[in-house]
Amino acid sequence: MKAITVYVTGYVKYKNHKLFWVAITFVIVIQKKWGWVMMEQKRIVIIGAGIVGCSTAYYLNKMGQQDITVIDQGPLFETGGSTSHAPGLVAQLSFSKLLTAFASQTVVDFTELSDGERPSFYPVGSLELARTPERLNDLKRKAGAGKSWGKEAYMLSPEACKEKNPFINPDTILGGLYVPTDGIAKPLRAINRMAEFSKSCGTRFCGNTEVTGIHMTDGQVKGVETSIGDFEADLVISCAGFWGPRIGEMAGVTIPLQPIAHQYIFSNDLPELAGESEEVTAPIIRDLDSSMYYRQVFNGIGIGSYQHEALPIEVSDVCKYGESENIPSIKPFTPEHFHKPWKDAQDLIPGLKEAGIKRGINGIFSFTPDGMPLLGESEKVRGFWVAEAVWITHAAGVGKQMAEWIINGAPTLDLEVCDINRFDAYAQNPTYYKPRSKEDYEKVYDIHHPFETPATSRHMRVSPYYIRQQTLGAFFNESLGWEQPQWYEANESLTKRYENRTIKREGWQALYWSPIIEAEHLHVQEHAGLYDATAMNKRLELRGADVLPFLQTLTTSDIDIAIGSMTNALMLHELGGIKDNITIIRKDNHTFTILCTGAVEANWIQKHAWKSGEIVIQDKTASTCGIGIMGPRGRDIMQSMDPHVFAKDAWEAKQVKEISINNIPVLAIFDAKETSAYWEFFTTHDHGLQLWDVLYQAGQAYELIAVGDRALEGLRIESQTLRYGKDYWSEHTPYEINLHAWIDLTKDFIGKHALIERGKKGPNRVSSTLVLDQPDKIVMGHEPVMNNGKTVGFVTSAGFNYRLGRGIATALLDPTALENDTEWSIEYFGQHISATVLQKHNAIP
Repeated sequence: MKAITVYVTGYVKYKNHKLFWVAITFVIVIQKKWGWVMMEQKRIVIIGAGIVGCSTAYYLNKMGQQDITVIDQGPLFETGGSTSHAPGLVAQLSFSKLLTAFASQTVVDFTELSDGERPSFYPVGSLELARTPERLNDLKRKAGAGKSWGKEAYMLSPEACKEKNPFINPDTILGGLYVPTDGIAKPLRAINRMAEFSKSCGTRFCGNTEVTGIHMTDGQVKGVETSIGDFEADLVISCAGFWGPRIGEMAGVTIPLQPIAHQYIFSNDLPELAGESEEVTAPIIRDLDSSMYYRQVFNGIGIGSYQHEALPIEVSDVCKYGESENIPSIKPFTPEHFHKPWKDAQDLIPGLKEAGIKRGINGIFSFTPDGMPLLGESEKVRGFWVAEAVWITHAAGVGKQMAEWIINGAPTLDLEVCDINRFDAYAQNPTYYKPRSKEDYEKVYDIHHPFETPATSRHMRVSPYYIRQQTLGAFFNESLGWEQPQWYEANESLTKRYENRTIKREGWQALYWSPIIEAEHLHVQEHAGLYDATAMNKRLELRGADVLPFLQTLTTSDIDIAIGSMTNALMLHELGGIKDNITIIRKDNHTFTILCTGAVEANWIQKHAWKSGEIVIQDKTASTCGIGIMGPRGRDIMQSMDPHVFAKDAWEAKQVKEISINNIPVLAIFDAKETSAYWEFFTTHDHGLQLWDVLYQAGQAYELIAVGDRALEGLRIESQTLRYGKDYWSEHTPYEINLHAWIDLTKDFIGKHALIERGKKGPNRVSSTLVLDQPDKIVMGHEPVMNNGKTVGFVTSAGFNYRLGRGIATALLDPTALENDTEWSIEYFGQHISATVLQKHNAIP
């Protein structure tokens, strides 16, 4: 075993605008027994020498990796990809905590990679402007998210916006959001400095080198074939940008991104900028209601527009470097798409009327179906990694996380929403990801609501109950490709029954919402509800002689449970963070069913199982469907169908049986909470519609209704049950969400030693429940939680507790703040709502 690896290398360190050559001896003592990081020297080939590829190489080198080759088809380092023409705006703040973290890392790194004369980052700040009241409110919400994520952001009046950037006409706006640490990146300068460091560590850079193939053996990467010869590789990282799909094809891996041309023009000199010698001194501007952005370029302005329809580009239509007048990532400007944007630009910046347009381009960028990057190792080919659809804004942050992931086995941040394996087969079809990616482009500057429904690529997956759900007037949204009911118009009459108990919603809260949601919620608490469980998880069946020891290593709990029972368990990654909360069902000695959150978690299980002995895994998700019945009348309904099978003393909590309901074979799962019980029944798709009809008909005598996802989510939040991926994720340990009882330290499991070490340090965040003191107030999620005026955490889930008659919020809080029995509040659209801490969380179902 490689217990000790010694690295001796030189590296370049940039600080205080001076260049220092420092020789450092890295001595890394490795002992797997204690959970320390194994520093293996792998042969790594990175395809793409743009900002993403160079950032990844840079961080791999910083973490001790040496045998790295970076290849690009264009000249180094202005290779002709998106990095070569990108305008360089770095706006850090997003409603995504992850994207904000990526961008913040980019600011830190590009600042460090600057020198006095040629900075890699200009910290000029940014202004996001509002022309409408709706946008102004959204910016207030975004300022709150800034507090949640630890970013400095301020709301400004129109006059204060003009003080920050004197070019704008304040009469055209209602206000703006100012982020002082934003600015302009110069990625080519950063790349050159990263490359100098990497070269000092032994990394090779090969320009004008075309990749022509990926060598693989038994599903494992072995090398890269290029125009100048072959390179052996244990690991290949595709950072090829919009060329990524072509590289993926060589490995048999679908990379679901759509290249789209985006308009950008340069103005002639503005009178206000006459004599300006600095490239940029004024804050960048994002005029969100006009779908445009602006940045100073010496004496003129660079203007980008998303107003035009998406202009998709096929990779096969992109020329090679040197085959056209422009670099490959630039298409000819289409002036017909810029008429209205130019009028809007002159309206906001009057000086443009005199200046006029110097030239324009249509630059190619990558877009994905959900607007997030594509990162990680493909489940199809071991050793084939991707870092695609990454903007300059997030590039250094992505490079750092990719390096951590490769070397440590897990990144510091939770990257599930970026994982290349998050897309099931349906989403890897061009008929899905191309229209959805174009929709993402056209909505990039829209005000995005958390319950907004996508317009394209719908009806990709429907459960067997879909026809009945349509009949009941279901309002559908998409969940993992499935058409999933949110509520049912058939239940509209219930709103009158419960109208005195529900809360009136207005504005933001009332979008993509119906009072039927609350009626369904209350009705289930009093009677019973039938729900579609098909899309709620991935269903895997594992069998084989080595299944039990594998599951014991995979999870934190004791999995040697009785046949016909189920248990909940956590999977941790190598750094001790929670990878998923799964349900495990034991069908016989060597057969288990696992219900996990989604495709990423299923891939995690499969990835570890292939090297764990005699195990066969079948994904049953597409071939099975699920129906749940919950509520206090649930027992009565099931007993009316079969008094013997569903006798009260015949079922215990966490019990699982294979039974028949009206000759329909089902796997029945039973659980109970307080006075309520619920069953979930899984059967094959051919029996699904019949099962729905049988259960629905039997329940009519007990006021059973079909209920949608939104009512189920409200019930979950009211019961204070935490949800993986919503209230906690892989950045958190079980100790931070009060799941100590699920940890069995008498056995070995993945992440155990890291968990013990993190446990010694104490939690960074603690999951807690707050109730709002005002009965007519609710929040939505991501809002900052304040203690004595100081931000101490943020809301993860929010709803309404009908038993208390108050809004309720689950939040991740600073544990030291919980020691203060003082003033608490939640900031909602700039307003502070007083709150009370109800309790630290208990997430055990």
